[in-house]
Amino acid sequence: MLLAEENNWDLMKTFFAEEGLVKQHLDSYNEFVEHTLQQIIDEIGGITIEVPNHTYEIKFGSIEVGDPVITEVDGTQRPVYPREARIRNLTYAAPLYLEIMLEDEGKETYEKVNIGDLPIMVKSKLCLLSRHTPDELMALGEDPEEVGGYFIINGSERVIVSLEDLAPNRVLVEIDDRGSNPVYRGKVFSTTVGFRARIEANLKAKGEMSVTIPGVPVPVPYVVLMRALGVETDKQVADMVSLDSKILSELEPSFREAGNIRTREDAVLYIGNRVAFGQVKEFRMKRAEAILDRNLLPHIGRGADQRKDKAIFLGEMCARIIELKLQRRKEDDKDHLKNKRIKLAGPLLAELFRSAFWSLYRDMRYQFRRMSTRRKGVLISAAVRPGIITSRIQHALATGNWRRGRVGMTQLLDRTNTLSTLSHLRRLQSPLSRSQPNFEARDLHSTHWGRLCPNETPEGANCGLVKNLSLTASVSSGTDADKIKRTLEFMGVVKAKDADENLRHEGAKIFVEGYLLGYTTTPQELVLKLREMRRRGEISGEVNTCYYKTYNEIYVNCDEGRIRRPLIVVSEGKSLLKQRHARQLREGRWQWGDLVREGIIEYVDAEEEENAYVAIDPNNLSAEHTHLEICPFAILGVVASIIPYPEHNQSPRNTYQAAMAKQAPGLYVLNYRDRSDTRGHLLHYPQKPAVGTKPMEIIGFDKRPSGQNFIVAVLSSSGYNMEDAIIFNKAAVERGLGHSSFYRIYKAECKQYLGGAKDRLTIPEEGIRGYHGAEAYRQLEHDGLIAEESEVKGGDILIGRTSPPRFMEEYGGLEVRGPQLRDTSIGVRPTEEGTVDGVFITKDIEGSQLVKVKVRSNRVPELGDKFVSRHGQKGVIGMLVDPEDMPFSVHGTIPDIIINPHAFPSRMTVGQFMESLAGKTGSVRGEQVDGTPFDNEDANSLAESLEKMGYHPGGREIMYDGQSGRMFEADVFVGVVYYQKLHHMVVDKIHARARGQVQMLTRQPTEGRARGGGLRFGEMERDCLVGHGAAMLLKDRLLEESDAYSIYVCEKCGKQAYYDIRQRKYVCPICEGKGEIEPVTISYAFKLLLQEMQSLCLSPSLQLTKEFE
Repeated sequence: MLLAEENNWDLMKTFFAEEGLVKQHLDSYNEFVEHTLQQIIDEIGGITIEVPNHTYEIKFGSIEVGDPVITEVDGTQRPVYPREARIRNLTYAAPLYLEIMLEDEGKETYEKVNIGDLPIMVKSKLCLLSRHTPDELMALGEDPEEVGGYFIINGSERVIVSLEDLAPNRVLVEIDDRGSNPVYRGKVFSTTVGFRARIEANLKAKGEMSVTIPGVPVPVPYVVLMRALGVETDKQVADMVSLDSKILSELEPSFREAGNIRTREDAVLYIGNRVAFGQVKEFRMKRAEAILDRNLLPHIGRGADQRKDKAIFLGEMCARIIELKLQRRKEDDKDHLKNKRIKLAGPLLAELFRSAFWSLYRDMRYQFRRMSTRRKGVLISAAVRPGIITSRIQHALATGNWRRGRVGMTQLLDRTNTLSTLSHLRRLQSPLSRSQPNFEARDLHSTHWGRLCPNETPEGANCGLVKNLSLTASVSSGTDADKIKRTLEFMGVVKAKDADENLRHEGAKIFVEGYLLGYTTTPQELVLKLREMRRRGEISGEVNTCYYKTYNEIYVNCDEGRIRRPLIVVSEGKSLLKQRHARQLREGRWQWGDLVREGIIEYVDAEEEENAYVAIDPNNLSAEHTHLEICPFAILGVVASIIPYPEHNQSPRNTYQAAMAKQAPGLYVLNYRDRSDTRGHLLHYPQKPAVGTKPMEIIGFDKRPSGQNFIVAVLSSSGYNMEDAIIFNKAAVERGLGHSSFYRIYKAECKQYLGGAKDRLTIPEEGIRGYHGAEAYRQLEHDGLIAEESEVKGGDILIGRTSPPRFMEEYGGLEVRGPQLRDTSIGVRPTEEGTVDGVFITKDIEGSQLVKVKVRSNRVPELGDKFVSRHGQKGVIGMLVDPEDMPFSVHGTIPDIIINPHAFPSRMTVGQFMESLAGKTGSVRGEQVDGTPFDNEDANSLAESLEKMGYHPGGREIMYDGQSGRMFEADVFVGVVYYQKLHHMVVDKIHARARGQVQMLTRQPTEGRARGGGLRFGEMERDCLVGHGAAMLLKDRLLEESDAYSIYVCEKCGKQAYYDIRQRKYVCPICEGKGEIEPVTISYAFKLLLQEMQSLCLSPSLQLTKEFE
């Protein structure tokens, strides 16, 4: 490794030591708790309640969040840790306290009231775990390496998946050429706290421009809108747009369209006529002005004094659209990351809390009004119902149903292994529809470099819409924009309102968060000075700036949700990171934050990177370079960075591996024995890979791997490894290769019902409803629970439970024995077997007894189990061969598995060959080989090492056939490859059925393995039998074995008949005694169709013909 690369690797380690891998979620949540909560309360301020002869003033003060506690049924409160919340199905939440001041005619009363509970993000500042050292965490029964970033709701771990959205308050221009003539469009998502308005301006084919405003049913002509905002004369309107004669000539049709409207009053009335048609003039004017202030560009302001600023903004928007038409400006790229913002847990929870608090506000207002009529007076604590906020937030987190009809915003945290958990916490979702193509949105964009992983995305409908953050990518938390505006004004920026004609003509425009702040004559110097101030720490490090020479525009961004990446600053062709800094880092005297403060490293967003010239290799630095990459492999995400030699693979193979690495059992948490996850997989003998990558150290993959090193021979052999099957050495499997355990939790709670009845844990008595037979209960102890380490199989009862009847009629009158109980015992799934690993007996939040039984089943690799290398080469076991029949080498080495050589040519996974060589070298050397992406030990070095140690440099070996003892004519490629067992095991998939359950409605067999369903004989299978002319087999499959049913049909009228049991004869309801009735075998689904048609007042008749004349 070169010295520079070693320094950069030390730098990466300090970055992860300080930043971690889920910092974006934790920072976002901490920001929400520390600042956003208070801002939401301050926005609302208080309530004024006027009742006859009285006025109450209620003001809201500061809000604070307590420590996570739980209130038991008896009312006692005590601290709660995540471990207890998981086992007892609790929500890990803390109470919110709000200071409320009530002013009652000069008399003031203060009270701190609990307004609800806020779910706590694990490992955030409010979480109890963040205050403990790893050793203390182990003593508490928690995982010392816990990363956090998720919530615990009703005992399950839920993660808020970050949402990728278009940037607010930025004008985006585009050409809509779907019609015969192109329409030039500019749109802006004007967003202010809790409100989002889409403003759109269109330049139609005829040349007139109109603006769409929410709340106005029709587009408003541009000139009319400008006049309504107080820009009355034509010259003023034109000046707002541009001083260029060509641009102004394009405005002519717009002026003509608004020819009749000359004054501001006319323009406001024009809008008023369209929003309040038929009302009195004052009301129409008032309504129109309210829409102009509240719905038009609310991010600029919502008062009458901001109308001039709104007119300036609209003028800029109009100028851009005309420039687009004149081909002076290109369409904005919606997929460029400068136009995207990431909504993390903070903003999403803020949106939720805002709407929940408004509900509480309305309820409080109602309660105060009710109380004010009573003699006792008003009590603050009695008017606040904490359940409103608690239930709204918890329900949204538990179901993923957010405001505005968005669904799937939270997901159950994937705990298959360490990688799957980290990957899930770094995932981004796009709000675009899964069903439409959206090719451009799914594409990899140049701005994704170093920000989003190029390989980690699912296959199928979500491809390219679900993305993952790269290793060093972070999300900005934002800083105060007003402070930046003041700084820029101090630096000599002239405000847009005050700019003269000359400055507007020659100066560069400056936009702060999409808002036109003003003009400057020295754009280049201003941008450089701003960056210099950021490096010196004079302004926030969250600020990024960019200067576009072609448009003469400067953009300054300081909002939250921009994906940024750290780069080393280069000055005059030399990196600012010197050897002494690296030494300080290695000795632990400096941290990552010190480098950022010193201006050696800075965070760059996608927009600022447009001005940057980044070097990848420190040896190729030139005077033009502005920045240097820290590590080239940082462009990959968490999962892709564990693939060795990925640059030698075809790209899709790396994508397949990224998906499958999340399905490999490993050691997912250290405290798995104390957890009650519904399903859990554990690999018995996980191994560190013989070929590692540097990021593994940071991710913790070396400590908690999810695979084993296999000796792999590439050989066609007996043909049992055709089509990606794998031949396994039986002896290796018997020694423990690929062994894993599968855990499943079975739960039962003893509910209490109205009327005092409740469930009981006991061994059910024979003869009660739903009794499973004495054999099923044989292992239960006297308390109705099974003992630990009992061997169980499908159908065995784990928890014996009886419940009272569900419906009144089941009570069966005044029986001597009392109501008939039901058996609601919990049994092992019919297809599973195993050993009882543990029994958790506890109480839930309502005080009901809760029992969880964990069943462990040992999974030994068998025919059909799926394995995969780290290069997307997946396969199932095709044969288990005795060791004496396996091929062996000169040294007597027997491979663990044999894979087929046909797996390589078309898939081009050369990386697996490289890994095989490196694994062999590492095994002989006795050390891990570095296979880091783009920075690894090359093939020549590996070949040299192998040759020195007496092996063939190309990894080939002379091998002998185990069955005949003859030497193979060709050399066999043998090496050590890291293989992962996947949780798709044949024992969970195998399914067959002769007869069984049928659906109630159609009487056809049920669907799916869990319900013991039938195997679908589909349309294509039917076509085969039709082609073969196998009529009887066809009838057997589709009728006899499915839903054959006999009905009686009257030959005379064709209607259905029936058998009258009293008269003992068949009767046709229409022909009565004269009908000739015949039995017919039809599909029950067809009988259902006939009856459904009858329910629609259609009367179908069946015409019968004799089978044999």
